[in-house]
Amino acid sequence: MRSDIQAIVTDIEGTTSAIAFVKDVLFPYAAEHIPAYVRDHQRDAAVRAILNDVAAEAGLPRDDIEGLIRQLLDWIAQDKKATPLKTLQGMVWDAGYRLGHYRAHVYPDAAAQLRSWHARGLPLYVYSSGSIAAQKLFFEFSEAGNLLPLFSGHFDTTVGAKGDAASYQRICDAIGLPAGNLLFLSDVEAELNAARAAGWHTCWLQRPQDVTASAGSGHHPIVQSFADIEAALQP
Repeated sequence: MRSDIQAIVTDIEGTTSAIAFVKDVLFPYAAEHIPAYVRDHQRDAAVRAILNDVAAEAGLPRDDIEGLIRQLLDWIAQDKKATPLKTLQGMVWDAGYRLGHYRAHVYPDAAAQLRSWHARGLPLYVYSSGSIAAQKLFFEFSEAGNLLPLFSGHFDTTVGAKGDAASYQRICDAIGLPAGNLLFLSDVEAELNAARAAGWHTCWLQRPQDVTASAGSGHHPIVQSFADIEAALQP
């Protein structure tokens, strides 16, 4: 791999992990449990703050709890990257993980390579549309074991949208490295384009199991496995 890459930032869904786990396990679990969770915890400070944000973003009355619940469920159905929804989903998923209702899927090649990079002292970070809390749960309770200690930090949509180049500059500032020393891994070309526009190195994961990509424009090295990333990024 290029010697100027001093840290790696990875997406989760479709990159380290199968899209199906999020789509077929986590989203339905949140949709099933959010209504009762909101009703039971609506007076908790953290949930009150989330409901305030939902009401403001959706233009709904703050005291219409059932209306806010319906809005949250609509956002889940739309896969809307709304920060209050992501935060609430993380709270609900926390319970599911800790109760042993599921373990997060991680591709074996991703787990092995992440462990290898960490052992070599290469700092690793996550940038995902899921909340930071949800990211941490994902890697702590993974099928590959507890991978959370491998990561030096986490970023979510509070730094900005993943298709916005300015988000990647904010991550640079937080990590404390120039863009030219950072590598971003994702399965979404628009995200990679934004990172490249900010000056990052990029690598496009095109998992055969998660066919969301076209042939690409040639701006990003393309691999099907984490095991191929280093070879694809030789200078």
